[in-house]
Amino acid sequence: MLNSLTVLASEAEHGDPVVSPYVIGAVTLVLLMVLLLAVVSFGGGREHS
Repeated sequence: MLNSLTVLASEAEHGDPVVSPYVIGAVTLVLLMVLLLAVVSFGGGREHS
């Protein structure tokens, strides 16, 4: 019984993802670039100690 439920669950999971991996990668890249620009702009006006 448990084995048949496991097989049915694994078959139901196959298919196209809801969000494309390329979209996830692009959003992550943009987020990291924005964070990098924020760090560079914050540290740009400070004197080195």
